[in-house]
Amino acid sequence: MDEKTQKKAPPPPQVASFDVEAFSRNLARVIEEGGKAMAAYMKPREEGKVKTEFAQDITEIVGTLGKVAEYWLSDPKRAIELQTRLGTAYLDLWGHAVKRLAGGETAAPLVEPGERDKRFKDPEWSTNQFFDFLKQAYLLTTDWANRLVKEADDLDPHIRQKAEFYTRQIANAISPSNFVLTNPELLRETFSSNAENLVRGMHMLAEDISAGEGELKIRQSDPSAFALGHNLAMTPGKVVFQNDLMQLIQYAPSTETVLQTPLLIVPPWINKFYILDLTPEKSFIKWCVDQGLTVFLISWVNPDASLAGKGFGDYMREGPLAALDAIAKATDEKKVHTIGYCVGGTMLASTLAYMAAKGDDRVLSSTFFAAQVDFTYAGDLKVFVDEQQLAALEQRMDEQGYLEGGHMASTFNLMRSNDLLWPYIINNYLNGKRPSAFDLLYWNSDATRLPAANHSFYLRNCYLENNLARGTLNIDGQQLDLSKVKVPVYNLATRDDHIAPAKSVYLGSKFFGGPVRFVLSGSGHIAGVVNPPVSAKYQYWTGARPVGDDIDQWLAGATEHAGSWWPEWIAWLKGHDSTEVEARQPGKGKLKAIEDAPGSYVKVRD
Repeated sequence: MDEKTQKKAPPPPQVASFDVEAFSRNLARVIEEGGKAMAAYMKPREEGKVKTEFAQDITEIVGTLGKVAEYWLSDPKRAIELQTRLGTAYLDLWGHAVKRLAGGETAAPLVEPGERDKRFKDPEWSTNQFFDFLKQAYLLTTDWANRLVKEADDLDPHIRQKAEFYTRQIANAISPSNFVLTNPELLRETFSSNAENLVRGMHMLAEDISAGEGELKIRQSDPSAFALGHNLAMTPGKVVFQNDLMQLIQYAPSTETVLQTPLLIVPPWINKFYILDLTPEKSFIKWCVDQGLTVFLISWVNPDASLAGKGFGDYMREGPLAALDAIAKATDEKKVHTIGYCVGGTMLASTLAYMAAKGDDRVLSSTFFAAQVDFTYAGDLKVFVDEQQLAALEQRMDEQGYLEGGHMASTFNLMRSNDLLWPYIINNYLNGKRPSAFDLLYWNSDATRLPAANHSFYLRNCYLENNLARGTLNIDGQQLDLSKVKVPVYNLATRDDHIAPAKSVYLGSKFFGGPVRFVLSGSGHIAGVVNPPVSAKYQYWTGARPVGDDIDQWLAGATEHAGSWWPEWIAWLKGHDSTEVEARQPGKGKLKAIEDAPGSYVKVRD
């Protein structure tokens, strides 16, 4: 090989040397940028644009955890046990540390983080005795705190659930990984960059508080990297109908013939539909079109105060029912397949019960993605729903006519704070790194507002009173009885779901009066649903129709299948009617095109 074709070896990486003067200057800049962040936080409050509600939240947390403390401290024997348990753990840890200092490097740790815990992956959390001691002290303390709640026998179930949630949030917040001086990765970065990382981080913090108009709006993805219709929500189609609450999109066919029965998708109104239409490789909508389906989809409005009075019944009439009317005009078909995702599935189930009461048989089959109709086991969202908290929330919504999208987004992030909150605080504001472009996280931060009447009705009738499952939900004078829903149901749960727990979705299967196929997908609320066959990820289980609420018993007798459940579902769907007709072009029938997909409603940001 001659010299011209030889490649020069890359130079060794340059390690920045510690510069006291640069470090001092940057600390001053950190203080300056921190002042800007504080000003961005305080200004909207001084102007009365933002109300501080910490007192109410703190009162709720202290009151809940006070119930736990009352149980342990009301009995002297229990109080001594409480102190002894933690003291013994710390003494054992001190003994372990002494052994390591004496040269016992192979001494096994007293406690290890869970397999999914990514906070302590850096080798120094184990090799460095100081950080190892901090890590184990933290894990022992949080384990002790969790056991306090779990073993408090006399707690009301709702109080226990709230206490477990609050304890977990406090534990996540005080993790040593969240602070510069107790995180080896952050400490190395701070000294190697002479605190430039903290300057960048404080600057981003000020930007994000300003962008949130006084509230911290954490960037999880690069917002400049995506545009709807450009590199997200790209499946071709037309808006063919719209009203105050939704636009109806009909997607263009990609096959010469299509299934005669069209498909209507009802997404949740608490976030935007394009989770089902991210990039073409991940798009469930595009995949359905490619399978020969005529796909219609509801794109909910991002409501403002003018829609404050729109309730659950309005959403049903102007959503699924209006869409069924429009589809009949566009296709001349009397039957429609339906899909409901998350709260869109709860809405769809309610609509089916309403239609059954009216003798309306336009739905041929119904599929539910991670949707609940019984809220007995509804997971951590129930933490925020009791009479006192709901009354406070309703007062807040009544003042402005809606609930801000950021409020619901923050709630969802808290439910998985070690995945969706603290990693971005560390990366953005302590490491000083801008987040990378990630389509799913861009969608996650693209929140929608919730109109006061509808959100209040949903929380009260579903989470608080469970009226749909009890058969006492009433819409327009019609009592909704799910047992009268006789259409075939495909009920999909996701195994690691933190929003619609698999046990909750499983239990909901028993309320429908027709045949039910229950399928359990691997992963969680999003990845378990958006799992295209080409990715060959996760797995799914099929089995007998659910009985009772013991999903573990059902799973023990179920059959596991590798890969995506999508092909299994399309076979089930076509099993109800495989008749094909010539492909339908959107806007060519009785409904004319209004605008191109993805439409304008979805582009309105909170």
